[in-house]
Amino acid sequence: MIPIRDTAPCYEKPLVTWSIIAICTFIFVIMQFLPDETVFKLLYRYGMVPARYANPEWAANYGLPFDGYLSFVTNLFLHGNWGHLLVNIWFLWIFADNIEDRMGRLPFLLFYLLCGLLATALQWFFDPDLNMPVVGASGAIAGVLGAYFFLYPLEQVVIWVPIFFFPVIIHVPAIAFLGIWVMVQLHDATTAVLYQEGVTANVAWWAHLGGFLAGSFLYRFFVKPLREPEE
Repeated sequence: MIPIRDTAPCYEKPLVTWSIIAICTFIFVIMQFLPDETVFKLLYRYGMVPARYANPEWAANYGLPFDGYLSFVTNLFLHGNWGHLLVNIWFLWIFADNIEDRMGRLPFLLFYLLCGLLATALQWFFDPDLNMPVVGASGAIAGVLGAYFFLYPLEQVVIWVPIFFFPVIIHVPAIAFLGIWVMVQLHDATTAVLYQEGVTANVAWWAHLGGFLAGSFLYRFFVKPLREPEE
């Protein structure tokens, strides 16, 4: 299922959302022109490497000094490949404009970063010995999806479903689409714990769930009160 658009109206230009998309894209494109060794160092320094905080001795030997948990935020602007980047900015494009509209620009930015921070923290909690960098905006975007789940549950999400090579377009309520998304994340996260012990996952499932839970709880502290209709 590939979401194409949603039907929720947006009344203000989502400048923060567009800026996040632009920054993530700019950083990724610039990194494509850097030597592989430089990219490797940047990903390890500014991506969140759980072992960096769980095992300071290993981190010191590997040349990763304590950074005051800065990478819990900087990792949100790094991406591993084109597919990773495109999926994230596509979900931002579809869902984040409405959340920014309901919150206002500065509150939305704070909400986005806080959800990403908490999502990264949950990933670290469940996989503290991982010595590879966790990167990507997925956790923060999951927070946006959590807010959308509660603010726009009955808005329609237009989905493209490939059936026998024929494109089928369907409309589903946001609560159904995002509910399925959460169940997939929960299944994959718990499956990784129960059945794939010792195997490194290439998707930060716990960050997705952590971001969604954070967004589901925190959105109410950031939304602007709805204006009463004029008589």
